[in-house]
Amino acid sequence: MAPKSKTHCIGLLTSGGDCPGLNAAIRAVAKAAMREYGMKVIGFLDGFRGLVENRAVVLETPLVSGILTHGGTILGTSRVKIHKMVMGGRELNMTAVAAENLRRHQVDCLVCLGGGGTLQNALRLHAATGVNVMTVPKTIDNDVFGTDTSFGFDTALAIATEAIDRLHTTATSHHRMIVCEIMGHNTGWLTLGAGIAGGADVILIPEIPYRLEAVADNLIERRRSGSRFSIIAVAEGARSDIEARALAREAQSGKKRKGQQKPPRDGEPAGDPARAGDIPAIESIVKRRINDQILSYHTVREPMSSRLARQLQQLTGTEARVTTLGHVLRGGSPTPTDRLLCSRLGAKAAELLAAGEYNVMVAVRGEECLAVPLKEVAGIRKTVPLDHPLIRTARLIGTCLGDR
Repeated sequence: MAPKSKTHCIGLLTSGGDCPGLNAAIRAVAKAAMREYGMKVIGFLDGFRGLVENRAVVLETPLVSGILTHGGTILGTSRVKIHKMVMGGRELNMTAVAAENLRRHQVDCLVCLGGGGTLQNALRLHAATGVNVMTVPKTIDNDVFGTDTSFGFDTALAIATEAIDRLHTTATSHHRMIVCEIMGHNTGWLTLGAGIAGGADVILIPEIPYRLEAVADNLIERRRSGSRFSIIAVAEGARSDIEARALAREAQSGKKRKGQQKPPRDGEPAGDPARAGDIPAIESIVKRRINDQILSYHTVREPMSSRLARQLQQLTGTEARVTTLGHVLRGGSPTPTDRLLCSRLGAKAAELLAAGEYNVMVAVRGEECLAVPLKEVAGIRKTVPLDHPLIRTARLIGTCLGDR
C-alpha cells in the first residue's frame, strides 16, 4: 500500500532548451510519484504551450519505462512565455487559461523541468493564479541560481571536452590554432570546465572581458617557446574589453534617458510618443527602424568566433580554423553522473510533493537534495565568480584568460 500523500495528482512538463537527462528526470518524478505515493501523473506536451492548448497525456509506468538513457524529451518542449504568448498573430496573456486547464485536470501541483526562464514562468503562474508549482533545475549552462549543479551540464561538459581533445590532434598535425566555440551566452561554466579538462591554451568567458592584444601576445609567446599549435575555447557570449565598455556605456545611457523622461501632462499617456503625439520622436523611431531593416537586408553579422579567429590570425600570422559545437552539446544520451542526478532530483521531488511542499525548486546542496523557495532563486543567474577555484586553477597552470 502506497504511503499517504497530500498530493493526489501532478502535472509534469519540460520547458526551455532541450538537454540530456530530461527523460531520466521525467522517469524519476513519475515513477516515484506513482509507485511510492500513488499519485496520478499528467504530462503536458511541448512545455507551457501544451499546457495552454490543453494537450495532455496520462503518464503510466509503460510510458516512462526504458527512457533513462534516451536523449531529448518524450513530452517535447518549447520556449514560450505564457504571459506573452503569440496566438493568431497576437501577443496574449494566457496565464488564466493555463491555470484553468490545470484545475480541469484536478492537478494539485505543476512540476516544471527547466532552467532560468522556466523558473520565472512557474513563479509568475503561481503569483498570478495561486496554482502550486515546483521546478527541477536543468541546463547545460549550469547557471541556475541556488543549486550546486543542474542536470545536463555534466553531459555537455563531457561532449565539449571530447571535442577539444579531438581538435588537439588536427591542430598539432597542421600547426594551426583552432577556435572552439562553446555554448554559453551569459555564463562561462561550460567553457571554463571543458577548457581546463581539455587542455585549452586560451579560455574566454563572458565574465572576463578579454583584451585581443593579450590573447595574441600569449599565442605568439607559445610559438616562440616551441608550441606550434594552440586551442582557444571561447564561450559564445564572450566579449572583448572594448565591447564590454561599449555595452556598459549603452546601458548607462539608457538608464539616464529613462530617468530624464518628463512626466506626462494631465491626460497624456506615459512612455508612448505615438499616443502622446510627439511627432519628432515618432519620426526618429521610424527612421531608426527603417535603417535597422536596411542593415538586416544588406549586412550579415560575422559570428563572434569567426571574427576572433580572423583577428588572431592577422595579429599572430598563424593559420586559424573555427569549430562551433552548437546544439551537438544538447544531444545524445546523458552521462552516468547526469542519470544519477536526475534520479535523485526526481525522487526528491516526489517526496516533497507527497509532503505537500510546493512553490519550491529541488536543489542540490553538497550531498543533499532539498527544497529552496522559488521566489528566492527565480530571476537570478549563477555566473562564474572571478575568485572561483576553477579560475585560479586555470591561471596557475598557465591558461590565458584574455585579461592579462
